[in-house]
Amino acid sequence: MDINVWLAFFAASWVIAISPGSGAVLSMSHGLAYGVRNASATIVGLQLGLSVVLLVAGVGVGALLLASSTAFTVVKVLGAAYLIWLGLQQWRAPVQSAASADRAGSGAAGLPTVRQRIALGFFTNVTNPKGIVFMVAVLPQFIDPNRPLWLQLLILLVTSIGVDLVVMHGYAFLASRAQRWLATAQARRAQNRVFGGVLMAMGASLFMVKRAAT
Repeated sequence: MDINVWLAFFAASWVIAISPGSGAVLSMSHGLAYGVRNASATIVGLQLGLSVVLLVAGVGVGALLLASSTAFTVVKVLGAAYLIWLGLQQWRAPVQSAASADRAGSGAAGLPTVRQRIALGFFTNVTNPKGIVFMVAVLPQFIDPNRPLWLQLLILLVTSIGVDLVVMHGYAFLASRAQRWLATAQARRAQNRVFGGVLMAMGASLFMVKRAAT
């Protein structure tokens, strides 16, 4: 891969990662609720999901999903349902004030296990048809058909994951800094409902995603 092509993809990766999406919302939500360190497991899950999406699109399965109305609809409905369910869980999550949590000695009350956080991140990205649509549209611009595909995909994958790790941790860190302003149960309940509402809205918006014309 030529250096100028990689630099162009590197720049595009930052734009893609910084653009608000379900991954950013989940990173901020877990950063705010559990802290940056605990949000890292969620972010690892997001990267695993991103890896699947990029590889699927890169080897052409994404193009098949776009070509098949049934396959695309299944992925779209699953992704939409998952985000709506995730948003509903966030909306209904139990809350307590920071002072109460400290007195109880459970500042991480309700913290999902590492496996659960990884799974949440993974399924948030892997069931997002917008990601497949985007990757199918973007990747061909950076792949040279006259060079080994696997090596180019590896370079693109490492670049995307590296950038996304930095950006998602940045979102989690910024959200965690707001914890002192959200110390009351009322404020945390409002936070849960804001993030939950955004996730449900994103899920609902997936039903509007259209398959590319063939």
